[in-house]
Amino acid sequence: MSNIQEFSALLDDAARNATEVSQIDPEGRLSLDQAYEIQAASIKRRVERGERRVGVKMGFTSRAKMVQMGLSDVIWGRLTAGMQIEEGTAIDFSRYVHPRVEPEIAFVLKHSLDGDVTGPQALAAVEAIAPALEIIDSRYKDFKFTLPEVIADNASSSGFVIGAWRDPKIDFANLGLTLNIDGRVVQVGSTAALLGHPLRSLVAAARLSAQAGEPLQAGWIVMAGGTTPAEWIKPGQFVSVDMEQCGSAGFHIRG
Repeated sequence: MSNIQEFSALLDDAARNATEVSQIDPEGRLSLDQAYEIQAASIKRRVERGERRVGVKMGFTSRAKMVQMGLSDVIWGRLTAGMQIEEGTAIDFSRYVHPRVEPEIAFVLKHSLDGDVTGPQALAAVEAIAPALEIIDSRYKDFKFTLPEVIADNASSSGFVIGAWRDPKIDFANLGLTLNIDGRVVQVGSTAALLGHPLRSLVAAARLSAQAGEPLQAGWIVMAGGTTPAEWIKPGQFVSVDMEQCGSAGFHIRG
């Protein structure tokens, strides 16, 4: 237990101060359960400082990525209000260590989802959907880490931007989208990249968060996972996502 608290403090301080840290488990001794304990303890420190939980983020939602990583399930992280960036505003590059960005679709819930649910049950809980961007940022030195280390580091989640909310009655199973930097398309993808349908990511979020004793709550945001490979970002850029039928979202990066 002492290691859990020690590692959670180390990673929390690294995220708060945008500093690199050495790997906490280079020999791969941590289990995934222990990694999630570290993540939970790290986020608890943020909440104790006054931040508020606002949802969850999903990771490795590409089946190819899961196979590549030797996983049979997705991974997840926790979102706090301090991580949300107002659409169209600017972030300070100095807040991050190795920042990258990926385009996503986001859900906001109108009522709670607890445990094993079906796709239709998950959809019935959705208030709205939106194009979104997630800033992912590993705090580990030289961008070198194991899977448990990624999970312990809040699945690399560091910030998120949400576009205008849309009616979830839109068929969002296979919406085309682009990730753009300074108006130039750098990635092309589809919401179908998320386990074949984004709702499957929401179903997984309900199951995994409930298993952790933190069921999805009304008003929470669920970031469904990256729909394309992530792109490195730099000061001076404007990053945006354009999603079919759903509009766009973007942010500027200050040096």
